[in-house]
Amino acid sequence: MENEKTEHEKRESSSNLEKGDHVVAQTNPQFHFDVHDLDRVQRRLKQRHVQMIAIAGTIGTGLFLGSGGALEAAGPLGALIAYALVGTVAYSSLCAVGEMSTWAPISGTFPHFAARWVDPALGFATGWNYFYTNAISTPVEITAAVILLTFWDHNSKHISLYTAILCVLVCMINIFGVRYFGESEFIFAIIKLTLIIGLLLVGLIVDLGGGPQGDRIGFRYWKNPGAIAGSGLDRNIFGLDRFLAILSVIVQAAFSFQGMELVVIAASETESPRRNIAKAVRRVFYRILVFYILGILMIGMLVAYNDKDLLFLQGNNTAAKSPFVIAINRAGIKVLPHIVNGAIFTSAFSAGNSFLFCSSRVLYGLALRGQAPKVLTYCTKKGLPLYAVLVASAFSFLSFMSVSSGSNRVFGWFVNLSTTGGFTSWFVMNVTYIFFRRGLLAQGYDPTTNSYHNRFQPYIAYWGAGWTLFFILINGFSVFWKFTAAGFLTAYINIPIFLVLYFGYKIVFRTKFWKPLEMDFVTGIPTLEETETPEKPPKNLGERIANIIF
Repeated sequence: MENEKTEHEKRESSSNLEKGDHVVAQTNPQFHFDVHDLDRVQRRLKQRHVQMIAIAGTIGTGLFLGSGGALEAAGPLGALIAYALVGTVAYSSLCAVGEMSTWAPISGTFPHFAARWVDPALGFATGWNYFYTNAISTPVEITAAVILLTFWDHNSKHISLYTAILCVLVCMINIFGVRYFGESEFIFAIIKLTLIIGLLLVGLIVDLGGGPQGDRIGFRYWKNPGAIAGSGLDRNIFGLDRFLAILSVIVQAAFSFQGMELVVIAASETESPRRNIAKAVRRVFYRILVFYILGILMIGMLVAYNDKDLLFLQGNNTAAKSPFVIAINRAGIKVLPHIVNGAIFTSAFSAGNSFLFCSSRVLYGLALRGQAPKVLTYCTKKGLPLYAVLVASAFSFLSFMSVSSGSNRVFGWFVNLSTTGGFTSWFVMNVTYIFFRRGLLAQGYDPTTNSYHNRFQPYIAYWGAGWTLFFILINGFSVFWKFTAAGFLTAYINIPIFLVLYFGYKIVFRTKFWKPLEMDFVTGIPTLEETETPEKPPKNLGERIANIIF
C-alpha cells in the first residue's frame, strides 16, 4: 500500500495529464512494472539527436535503391499508391506508440506497453519478435553496405575484409555508448538529408530539360510504357493483374519505412523525452510527404518501369542501379554517381547501426521485466546496457553468410523475415494503443492532455491495425500462383513463430488480458518534473533556425 500511495502522489503532482478518477498501481512483483532499482540507462540523447533521427531515420537503401524494384514491379503510379498507403500505416503506428511513449518514457517501449495494457504474453511475444527481426536486419544492412563498396572495388576477395571492418565499426559505435550512437546518427542524418534534397532538385531539373542534353521528360513514361505495370500473375484479367502488381510492392515499401519507431525506442535515454518525442512525431507526416512521396513521384517521372538498367533487372545493388543515378547518367551528368554511392553507403551503415541499437534496447527492456535473462540488465556506470548490446552485436557477424554463395537462400530469408516481422510490430503498436486509450477513459484520464495526442485517434489506430493485419496475410500472396515451399515459409513463417511465443508464455504463466479498470498507468512511470527540463528560448536568428530544424 505504501508503494501504491507513492505512485498515486507522484501522478497527482504531475501536470502531464488530468488526474484520473480511478488510479491503479500494480504492486505484484510478477509484473515487474517498477524497475527503478534495475533500470540504469541515462538520458544522454539531446534534442538535436532525436530530431535528426526522426527526420532522416528511415531514409536509406529502401528509398535510394529499393525504389527501383518498386518502380519495376508496379510502374510509377502503382509504386506511388503503394508507398502512400504504407506511409499512412507507418504514420498511424508511430502516432500510436508516440502517444504511449510520451505517457511512459521508460525502457522496454512498446513491447512493455503491450504487456502492461493488453496482456503480458503479448508483450513477451512482441518483444522477442522485435528483437530478432531487428537483430537479423543488422547483417542485412551491413551486407548492403559491402555491396555498395563494390561500386569502386570489384575484387571479390576483399568482401570478407570489408564485412569484418563494418561489423566491428557498427558494434564499437554501440559499445561506446548512446552519446556516440547519437552523434554518429546525427552526422549520417545530415548526409542523407543533403542527398535526398539534392537528388530531388537535380531530378526536377533533369525532368524539366535542364540537363546538359536539354531533353524535357515530363510525364513521358506515365504514358509509355504506362502508369501501372502488370504483375504477370493473371494476364487474362487486366485490372486484377495491375492490382496484384501494386500489392507486390507493399513489402518493399514497408522495408523503406521500417525503423521510424527508433525515436520512441530511445525514449528512456532522451533528454526531456515528452517534449522531444512529441515534436518529432508531429513532424513525421511532413517527412513522409516530402521525402518518400516526392521521391517516388520523381523516379517515376525520370525512368520507365521496363528500363533494362533498373536495380532488380540486373541485381547489382550499387548506386549505378538507383533510378536517380540512371536518369542523371543519361542526362549527361557523370560525376554524381560516385557521390551518391558514397552517401547511400553511409545510409546502409547507419541503418545497421540503428537496428543494432533497437534490438539491444528491446532485449534490455525484456530483461528488466523478467522476460529475458536477468544478466542482460547489467549497465555500465555511463548507462550502457553492455551485455544486451553484446548479444545483439553478435548477430551482425551473420553478414559473413553473404560471402558464401551457398548461404544466399538463408540470407534471403533473413531479409523477408525482418520485413514481415515489422508488420507484426506495427499491428501490436496500434492494438496496444486502442487498449491503452480505452483504459485511460475508463479510469477518468483525459488523453488530450497528454504531452502528445493526435486528434484523429483512435480512428488512425484502427486504420493502422486493420491494414497491418491485411499486410501480414497477403505479403506472400504471389506464392499461391507459383507455389514453392521455400517461398511460402519465407512469407509466412513469422506468423507461427509469433503465435508459439504468445501462447507458450500464456500457457506457462497463465496470463490474462487486462480489463480497463485493472490497467496500471502510474507504477514506475516518471512524472513531468522528473524528466523534463525548461525549454530555452532561441536568443538569435541562428538559434531560431536551429530550433526549427532540430
